[in-house]
Amino acid sequence: MSDLTAVEIYTDGACSGNPGPGGWGAILICKGVEKEISGGEKLTTNNRMELMAAISALKCLKRPCQVTLYSDSAYLINGFTAGWIMSWKRNGWKNSSKQTVSNIDLWQELDRLSGIHTIKWMKVKGHADNPYNNRCDALAVAESRKQGEGNP
Repeated sequence: MSDLTAVEIYTDGACSGNPGPGGWGAILICKGVEKEISGGEKLTTNNRMELMAAISALKCLKRPCQVTLYSDSAYLINGFTAGWIMSWKRNGWKNSSKQTVSNIDLWQELDRLSGIHTIKWMKVKGHADNPYNNRCDALAVAESRKQGEGNP
């Protein structure tokens, strides 16, 4: 049994155009308390927003935790569960095509954060019946719209 505090995190990212204005949303749940966070960027991609949601949520944690992180992003989840990140690190952050990994800055930050916390990465079906995933999607879409206001 771990002495680490158990935290559930749900994340989602959204982008209007790819690239375009984007947003992310996350919900942290610990001991029955829920905290919603969100943010966005004027010009970004959907994948960057998916990664930013996870990074931002993990940065909210004040000490090492036992985290179960849920996302509908195969890109984010496979980075850890399919061994992509280990392979990229072994190959000097190059992908199988010998190109620098896309979004390297965010992947390196996620790698750093995953060294602090014990994280179980869980894929959920997007836009389905998971109320937390749906709420994260709504937060991300709202931020994306906010970022796009005033743009042609």
